[in-house]
Amino acid sequence: MIPNYPPLIETATDSKAWPFEEARKLLTRMERMDAPPEEIIFETGYGPSGLPHIGTFGEVARTTMVRHAFSILSDVPSRLICFSDDMDGMRKVPGNLPNQELLAQHIDKPLTQVPDPFGTHDSFGRHNNARLQAFLDAYGFQYEFASSTDYYASGRFDEALMRMLEVYDRVMEIMLPTLGEERRKTYSPFLPVCPRTGRVLQVPIVERDAKRGTVVFVDPDTNERVELPVTGGHVKCQWKPDWALRWFALGVDYEMAGKDLIDSVKQSGLICRALGRPPPEGFNYELFLDENGEKISKTRGNGITIDEWLRYASPESLQLFMYQSPRKAKRLHFDVIPKNVDEYLTFLGKYPGQDPKEQLGNPVWHIHGGEPPGMDVPISFALLLNLVSASNSEDRDVLWGFIRRYAKDATPENHPELDRMVGYAIHYFHDFVKPAKSYRGPSDLERAALQDLAERFAGLDASADAEAIQAVVYEVGKAHDFENLRDWFRGLYEVLLGQSQGPRFGSFVALYGVGETQALIAQGLAGELAR
Repeated sequence: MIPNYPPLIETATDSKAWPFEEARKLLTRMERMDAPPEEIIFETGYGPSGLPHIGTFGEVARTTMVRHAFSILSDVPSRLICFSDDMDGMRKVPGNLPNQELLAQHIDKPLTQVPDPFGTHDSFGRHNNARLQAFLDAYGFQYEFASSTDYYASGRFDEALMRMLEVYDRVMEIMLPTLGEERRKTYSPFLPVCPRTGRVLQVPIVERDAKRGTVVFVDPDTNERVELPVTGGHVKCQWKPDWALRWFALGVDYEMAGKDLIDSVKQSGLICRALGRPPPEGFNYELFLDENGEKISKTRGNGITIDEWLRYASPESLQLFMYQSPRKAKRLHFDVIPKNVDEYLTFLGKYPGQDPKEQLGNPVWHIHGGEPPGMDVPISFALLLNLVSASNSEDRDVLWGFIRRYAKDATPENHPELDRMVGYAIHYFHDFVKPAKSYRGPSDLERAALQDLAERFAGLDASADAEAIQAVVYEVGKAHDFENLRDWFRGLYEVLLGQSQGPRFGSFVALYGVGETQALIAQGLAGELAR
């Protein structure tokens, strides 16, 4: 059970933070119950037809935030079930996997019966389940992992499956109007697992017996009639009835879903009511988009993997990306990472000085389960990236030499978060910034301004800080005939750093060094950087 925080209840009751708004839905749900619940069940779903991606992580992270908010408002215990639909038949081979020919031989088999193309587990489904659990465990999420294969085969769904057979006609009334004419001819809420081939079949059910708990289908290859019990893993439900089956069997009270599943949530909710239980609370979040504005997909592999994000930034920055604006579509591409790192540090820096209401609305409260760490990071991630870029060094010791000049008492030992960021900055620079750098020579106007800037830097006091340096940069820009000071700063970045944007230039110079910046200007004026 997540601990309750009574002193915060009054403030949390009125909090506008979306996890609290969601948690209050559960309070209303409990008021409608005939008796107080023993516990509240949260669920997230995972389809292991492809490698886990950030969307899956995001659903667990966001649900955990709602669960924690609920723990502030109520002392009713709760559980989070992370459910893997690994009994689903593999409909196509994801294009980003090895051993394509091997996998193609097992189309329509349950994912837990498809060989692992990586050779590390007994099936593709188990491999993907393990990948997901490894990350969730490393991050410290509190959850219970559930396998569809295990639940069907062990009999944990048997009672619910028998109930589904009893209300078969009602389920068909709900589903058939949503289907095309051809699909209606073959649709059934039950998908038989063929005893002969082991494949999950999408075939009509020609007979059913609710008392015996069996269904009959015609084998499409042999044309023979086959009778199977609906229990014990001999059938699997179509995914919308399957979703309702889980809600009914597990007593799920809360599950969120993507905006593309609004109609599915509605249909599954109707089926859940037909089974005899109200559907869970939840909300529909917007989808993540790739760099082209298209929906990310496990099978296409066009999104960022969890491992890729964590090569370039902290788990906390990923949590922040998940927390902010869940109902707005967001680009999930590598260029959003630096911004999220620095925004996380900004929110963390503001937290100690905020009142309780503001703290509950601060993303770091939700990211850290109500206990954000005290942390002082004197340098932004954007500034670190530009330091690596200007110094052309990927050596941590060299970079720390610059950092100590900017923050004299800083060391990797007393600033471990900053040291971690140095590693992230090196990776990000090497993989994204360096290949995209494009220097140019200065225009006549920029040349005159850069020469002026170098001369004024020569007259700076050795103790000049970032503010004093920034003031000089502004003075130079105003002294020359730029139509807009933005053009002056854009010129600085494009000529000296090979990019169109950058951090506050005074802060960069204070970190990199006035003398080093003068040398950089000389190289830019001579055309050496552009070459």
